[in-house]
Order: sequence, then C-alpha cells, then structure tokens
Amino acid sequence: MFYRAVRHDNYSTIGYCQLKDNKVIKRLSRPVLVPEYDYEKQGVEDPRIVFQGGAYYLFYTAFDGRNALGAYATSSDLVNFTKHGIITPQISYREVMGIIGRNKNVPKRYFHYARNALRRNGPDVLLWDKDVFIFPKKINNSFWLVHRIMPSIQIATFKNFSELTTEYWRDYFKAFEKHTLLDPHYRFENHKIGGGCPPIETEAGWLFIYHSVGRIFLRKRYYAAVALLDYHNPRKVIARLPYPLFSPSSSWERKGNVKNVVFPSGAVVRDKRLYIYYGAADKLIAAKSVDLAELLTELAKNPIKL
Repeated sequence: MFYRAVRHDNYSTIGYCQLKDNKVIKRLSRPVLVPEYDYEKQGVEDPRIVFQGGAYYLFYTAFDGRNALGAYATSSDLVNFTKHGIITPQISYREVMGIIGRNKNVPKRYFHYARNALRRNGPDVLLWDKDVFIFPKKINNSFWLVHRIMPSIQIATFKNFSELTTEYWRDYFKAFEKHTLLDPHYRFENHKIGGGCPPIETEAGWLFIYHSVGRIFLRKRYYAAVALLDYHNPRKVIARLPYPLFSPSSSWERKGNVKNVVFPSGAVVRDKRLYIYYGAADKLIAAKSVDLAELLTELAKNPIKL
C-alpha cells in the first residue's frame, strides 16, 4: 500500500507498507516519494498505483502551495521510483476557460469552479487537475487516463506519455465536452466527483469506484460511489448506483482532520470479494469489502439509459 503522509504545515510525502490479511506486517520508516522539485515543493499527495506492461505506474498530485497538478513515477520493483514530471495541463484557468467557453455545449458549472479558483489562488493560477491514473490495460493500443477537472471526471487517450504537451491539452479543450466520463448527477454528489480506485476488470465491464461530495446547507460530505463502464469503450457508462456505495458512518469517519470523509483510492479482488481501501476523515486508512457478484448484480439493476 502507498499512502499519503502529512507533517506539520501540510507538507505531504508518500509512505509504503505491506499488508497481510488486512493487517500491516511491514512499514517503511522513510517515505518512498518526497518533494524534490519546485512543482511539488509543498507535497506529493493521493497516490494511485497501476501495473501495466511490466511496469508499476505511481500517479500522484504535485502541490506547490498554489497549483495542484497530476504527475507520475515508474518502478520495476516498487522500491526505486523514477519521476517523469507533470502530465496534466500546465495552463492557466483563464486560458482554459477561454478555450472551452467558445463551445456552447460546455456546462456552466466549470466556469463556477474556475471563478472560485481564481478568487482563492489569484489570476495566474494553473488549472487544478487531480485524481489521476490510467486503466490497467491499453485499449485500442492507447493509454486511457482518468483525471478530474472540477466538478466532473474526464478521460484522455494517447499512445505515449510524451504526447501530453501543452498543445495536446489545448486541442483537447477545444472538444472538451467529448471527454467527460461522469458528471455529478445525484444528490449525494451535487458538489463534485473525482476518480477513486483504478478500474477493476470484470466480466461485466470495468468496475469504477469514485468519490463524490454532497453539499447540503454549506456542509460537505464525502461518499464512495460506483459505476460500470463498457469494456471496449470506457467512455460508455453501462450502469451507475443512484445511491452511495458507502458513506461516513463510524465516529472515526465523521471526525478527524477533515470531517465526514471517506476517500477510496485503491481496490483489489480477493476470494470473490472486492476490497476497497480508503482515507477516513483525512486521519486514518480503512478498508471495506463487498461480494463482487452481488455488487455487479445490483449495478445491473441500475442501467444507464442512453
């Protein structure tokens, strides 16, 4: 397991431990990833690990105190990592909103979040893009990258990471509405949603666990949610539960460094059960499990009508 660890003044690193029967049997005394460059000088956060093509890809949020961007590192042994830098757009909110604003089909909610970001972080702040990871398999010989520009979840496709240049992203934003995977839809996700666990391959399609944030009377509450994506074209959503998979219920999920948070970021299937690992109130790491077949059956009862 790779996890975010925070010291005083909100400086983040990524730690490592090993689990057996969901009990920690080994934990490194030093982080495996630490801030090294200006673009991550205040922290490396929210890791997601994916194995593909003989390599481990560790995706994380690089935070410099103002800008939150997606980056990644690779490893062959889960011990020594090579950083490859930022892969999400290094473009200002102002420029991005100017590009997507030319398309009348783009929902106004993006501009609402952009205005908040500009107010909070200044006119030259870069587009915040977090919750980044790839599918564990290439599809049509391409990488499929999940990312989150608030308040929705998007997918970008490419043959090689070297393609993710500023020009790539400018072209991407010209047809931004085509890249949406999921929009906030239900009441428990009326504030925003974001990618959670790297997708799980099943016979029914890609099982996609994500997090949502509901806002009621100015109080925010995080939830775990789930959708099922088409195996050959994951942009096609087959089914989606209209209620949370789970929500903050225990005292340690409701009270902590940030109240009312369950934040799923890793999942595995073992003995026909799906185990979901999540952050609880930004203070603890916990796990829940569900029978995989039962979950897929429940999803089948909630198809998306196209």
